[in-house]
Amino acid sequence: MANRLATESSPYLRQHADNPVDWYPWGPEAFAAAVAQDKPILLSIGYAACHWCHVMAHESFEDAETAALMNLLFINVKVDREERPDVDAIYMQAVQAMTGHGGWPLTVALTPTGEPYWGGTYFPRVERPGIPSFQRVLHTIASAWHERRDAVTRTTTAMRDLLQQQATPGPVGAPLDLAVLERAMGTLARRFDPIHGGFDGAPKFPQAMSLDFCLRWHVRTGDPNALLLAHRTFLAMVRGGIHDQVGGGFHRYTVDAAWLVPHFEKMLYDNALLARLGVHLWQVTRDPEVRRATEATLTWVAREMTAPTGGFYASYDADSEGEEGRFYLWDPATLRDALGDDADLAMTYWGVTPGGNFEGHSILHVPVDPASVASRVGLTPDALEARITGIAARLYAHRQSRIWPGLDDKVLASWNGLMCRALAEAVQAFGEPRWQALAVRNGEFLRDHLVQDGRVTRVFAGGVAKGPGFLEDHAAVALAFQALHALTGDATWLAHADRIATVMAARFQDPATGAWYDTASDGEPLIVRPRDVYDNATPAGGSLALEVELARAIRTGDTTRRDAVCTQLAGLAEPMGRWPNGFGHALGVALTALAPAAPTATDPAETGTHRPAGLQADPALDALTGPGLACGPEGCAPVPSEGGHGPVT
Repeated sequence: MANRLATESSPYLRQHADNPVDWYPWGPEAFAAAVAQDKPILLSIGYAACHWCHVMAHESFEDAETAALMNLLFINVKVDREERPDVDAIYMQAVQAMTGHGGWPLTVALTPTGEPYWGGTYFPRVERPGIPSFQRVLHTIASAWHERRDAVTRTTTAMRDLLQQQATPGPVGAPLDLAVLERAMGTLARRFDPIHGGFDGAPKFPQAMSLDFCLRWHVRTGDPNALLLAHRTFLAMVRGGIHDQVGGGFHRYTVDAAWLVPHFEKMLYDNALLARLGVHLWQVTRDPEVRRATEATLTWVAREMTAPTGGFYASYDADSEGEEGRFYLWDPATLRDALGDDADLAMTYWGVTPGGNFEGHSILHVPVDPASVASRVGLTPDALEARITGIAARLYAHRQSRIWPGLDDKVLASWNGLMCRALAEAVQAFGEPRWQALAVRNGEFLRDHLVQDGRVTRVFAGGVAKGPGFLEDHAAVALAFQALHALTGDATWLAHADRIATVMAARFQDPATGAWYDTASDGEPLIVRPRDVYDNATPAGGSLALEVELARAIRTGDTTRRDAVCTQLAGLAEPMGRWPNGFGHALGVALTALAPAAPTATDPAETGTHRPAGLQADPALDALTGPGLACGPEGCAPVPSEGGHGPVT
């Protein structure tokens, strides 16, 4: 018998509708039941494309014995973090404070009033060395509630104070000036991986916003090392397993440092941020490889991620047929079956071997510089590119017959805004009209279905808009409409953007401090009103809102509005300098506030294969060596062996 999740609009929640767990969706019914029965709440937060969420579901939530224990001891609540980022943010902060780490599935024990007193992430069905079984966890946290209530109260009091402190704006410390941004650039350079690109070691995340800041820093200052960092990292990702070499688009992240083995989920927001980075990088470098990868990403969005309504879907799962990555893997026999005589070239180009590089199969990647491959097989680089393009199309057709990963077909306002903006900027940069219709149609969908009287709705699913929009939704949609105005010249887009911005300021900004909150002033009361200032996998709502305000200030010449933006950014100056990877988008906004300009090509007349000085093609990305450079007030110096560390997004 299906549980309460069967009627939910979220595909992730419906995945759990047939669990023997007596799940509740987040809402007053669950909390009322917890109070009435004096039971703690077991809160489980995840999302449809999350591999380890599926593992825990199969091991525990589908297990009758474990489910019976959950039903006996708890009121069980399941949350889709993509529909409720406010709930996720609060309890993720709590778990990180308790354990020093976080992730999904997020597992939290709450009092009947919603206060967290214990938290963790994934727990196995059977005990493992150093990891308790989920059933042992259930017994322990339930007994704490019933037998050690005083200890629980002490924990919840401490957590409530901590969460409130984190949500309260602090005093403005260091001033916002270029020295802060120079310090941030130096920190990024010290964390740069000179061998594989990107920052630090495994796991390796794209960090598109930090890379975009590096690119902007190069444009403003001429620093060649900032460009080298952004360009080398983007090419490493493009040639790596994180990039779907056949279908286009990027996976979420890689478990290794070399961009080879991804977690195979594909998220709309990652691809929106990486596509926009690719557009900006091409504007500066005119590198055709950057453009091809960026356009392949947009092609993937048009082909696989676009709903009949014009909205963009949320994600594709990592798993198919119960195995992670199966949809994307190849081996020599399959390639020969699909390609015939072209299989040898495909295996050479994409590094396919009989033993494979992932569980006996091969993740396609480009281990050697394409120019070197062209020389080895007796082709010109252009001829090789044409052959590979045709081969990839044949492999894509072959892959169509496989069982596809699950699609999360809900449409999220903020993620759509990010992608719409990327498309609009791609049209202006590449001069390709095919993306304009897609961008405008998406904007019209957002305007007609998710915006009413300047207020943005969070989700469109099952033909219905639901859930009040958060700060990130309002700001991302406003930025998309600003971009559509810049693209089309149609002033109505700007009017829509300004109306959203006005509502946004009225509902999400504290009139006393100017701080931005993630939920509206008339939104659902939670244990704390969340205010997350970090740019994590997506830009923080606050940094997006500051960009909206700054754009309005620059357009209208409103110095008061611009000063207010700078004041808010100054409140983040110290952490931006120390932990720039947690403030990638905010750093870009700050740079625009201090030195407004737009990225331009090194040579606007150059449209061929130009690379800036110092960025000659390397024989192989995996052979890149030599120290990185850290840039500070005294210039650039070699990176020491150990760099600084801070929050990693």
